[in-house]
Amino acid sequence: MAGLCFKVFLGILFFAPVPLIKCEEERISKDKFLVVTVATKETDGFRRFLRSAKHFNYTVKVLGQGETWKGGDYMSAPGGGQKVRLLKAALEEMNGEDQVILFIDSYDVIFASGPRELLKKFQQAKHRVVFSSETLIWPDRHLEDKYPHVREGNRFLGSGGFIGYLPNIKQLVATWTGEDNESDQLFFTKLYIDPAQRKSINITLDSKCRLFQNLHGALDEVVLKFENGRVRARNVLYDTLPVIIHGNGPTKLQINYMGNYIPNTWTFETGCTVCEDDLRPLTALKESEYPLVVIGIFIQQPTPFVTVFFERLLKLQYPKNRLQLFIYNQEVHHEDQVSSFLQDHGRLYRDVKFIGPEEDMDGPSSHNLALDMCRQDEDCDYFFSLDIEVVLKNENTLKILIEQNLPIVAPMITRVGRLWSNFWGALSGDGYYARSEDYVDIVQGRRVGVWNVPYVSSVYLVKGSLLRTELTDYDLFTSQTLDPDMAYCHNIRSKGIFMYITNMHIFGHILSTENYQMGRLHNDLWQIFENPVDWEERYIHENYSRIMKDKLIETPCPDVYWFPIFTDVACDHFIEEMEHYGKWSGGANVDHRIQGGYENVPTIDIHMNQVNFEKEWQKFLVEYVAPITEQMYPGYYTKALFELAFVVRYKPDEQPSLRPHHDASTFTVNIALNQVGTDYQGGGCRFLRYNCSVQAPRKGWALLHPGRLTHYHEGLPTTAGVRYIAVSFVDP
Repeated sequence: MAGLCFKVFLGILFFAPVPLIKCEEERISKDKFLVVTVATKETDGFRRFLRSAKHFNYTVKVLGQGETWKGGDYMSAPGGGQKVRLLKAALEEMNGEDQVILFIDSYDVIFASGPRELLKKFQQAKHRVVFSSETLIWPDRHLEDKYPHVREGNRFLGSGGFIGYLPNIKQLVATWTGEDNESDQLFFTKLYIDPAQRKSINITLDSKCRLFQNLHGALDEVVLKFENGRVRARNVLYDTLPVIIHGNGPTKLQINYMGNYIPNTWTFETGCTVCEDDLRPLTALKESEYPLVVIGIFIQQPTPFVTVFFERLLKLQYPKNRLQLFIYNQEVHHEDQVSSFLQDHGRLYRDVKFIGPEEDMDGPSSHNLALDMCRQDEDCDYFFSLDIEVVLKNENTLKILIEQNLPIVAPMITRVGRLWSNFWGALSGDGYYARSEDYVDIVQGRRVGVWNVPYVSSVYLVKGSLLRTELTDYDLFTSQTLDPDMAYCHNIRSKGIFMYITNMHIFGHILSTENYQMGRLHNDLWQIFENPVDWEERYIHENYSRIMKDKLIETPCPDVYWFPIFTDVACDHFIEEMEHYGKWSGGANVDHRIQGGYENVPTIDIHMNQVNFEKEWQKFLVEYVAPITEQMYPGYYTKALFELAFVVRYKPDEQPSLRPHHDASTFTVNIALNQVGTDYQGGGCRFLRYNCSVQAPRKGWALLHPGRLTHYHEGLPTTAGVRYIAVSFVDP
């Protein structure tokens, strides 16, 4: 009997003598429902709207495609009349008394649920037309007193979304005769506040946000609700679950944030559900068919490990004949490193443009010029911006970003041990950094996906076609009030272009450039505190981490342990740094550098404190020597304190050897800084008590032995070349 109407009086059931009619509560058929929107341009927001509509199987009719938008910028001033004109014309071609129309904005709208729930809530409103509601009145505050009062909920009309039966919607727009740039909001407001019109058309507002949620003026009321594999927006003030979310007015960033989750874009149960959609796979392409990429490299401040940066650039897994380099270097300090790279490897690339310090170009100008290099080249498919402090450990980074097929996408990188990253999850009211609710989870990898964010920096990929269509303004990085990256992102957002960050892979990290001093030959040696991960990769032997697991420690003499600790680069840098300093001791007994001023067994050396390296050296001993000591000498624990740590130089015509002696230490660390047979002949260490010698020291390997009582030892003669060792008397 469903769908038939009966009347009941005083408990007696009477059948009406007239033909049976449909109940008002009969469900509206989806076939009788159409979503209508206006989109003169296919923006990122419009594509997001269509994806959400497709997710719930909405049928959408798009008006105005290909037209020039003349409706004004009604984010800041009234406008939008063009939408009403287009709707009015489209309705003239539609028929059906029971046809239901949803007219909705699209650039800043997402669906959170399907047609069934929307139509059910529409019917429950018991009106023929239902408008979205707002807490704020716009555009004419003087009309506030004419609005009907509501017992609970929002009082003011929002024109960005309404739903109704076709005849009533036709009646709603029938009197529109305005210009395209006139206010649709004001037009619909005047109809609503006119009691006769409101009654005739049968209009009401969705005051408790059961159908529509306008975010402007309601941000504190709306939260994301994760439940049973679904994500909804919940209005906590009215305890409702709106079907349509509209980022009206200045809430574009908030709708972008919600779009990262709604509709079920990311859930705790599934993770990211759309990250594999619309990819651009490169695997089937020949190398000659790969997209052409301009890589912009920017050196704007003194930065550690620049040589390593260029080594990684060479390892980037991408055909070099499909790469053009734009290198901007503002620092004289780094000229040699850049020149060395270009001289050795520049010919591998399709083209190279270099801007040096002598050209006196500032940072914003260099970024504008680099982008324009891609913009002006029709063959340029992508621009890849890469700051010198970025450590890209993932050799496939560029391929991964291209395959994402997004307008602007950045690989997430962080600063080691900190929550700092190259993106912002939100902005403050004045356009600066604000922490989004999900920021920490994204940075720490508890939420993995591809995220629409308001700000990226340091490293990102831009489609070349975007530069030639939407981002045609040359000067994107200059602002009177914002730094260059903020200015750039502001200009991107103002065009309605989405920026994304991906943490789907581990890409690398960013260096700290704080406290980077340039007064030495190899300044990177001093980075053990500021950039410990990079310092270790550069200077600690690749086999160090396997010492205990793979039993790499050798025992050439009793209680003497031999193991790899320094890379060849570390050894070379220590030698070169000491020779650059050049103030070697004379090898005499009188030595004012040490307490008491007298050395029983002097060497020709330079102390670590002479080159201001004592703190860094102790950090090295604590991090890399102490763990080995505690394993090899069970029960002994050290804080790696020392009074003497120095680099010794042995030469046949200077000081070839060292007589037998005890060290003033609990244990001694002796690291060979160069290679016997290649750099010198002879050398080594002999332990007299055991008549045991280590005569072929390996470059970068450490000898660890007790200093007092048992291990009386001597330095064997260096017969040719120059031998260098780094010695530490630990726990004197």
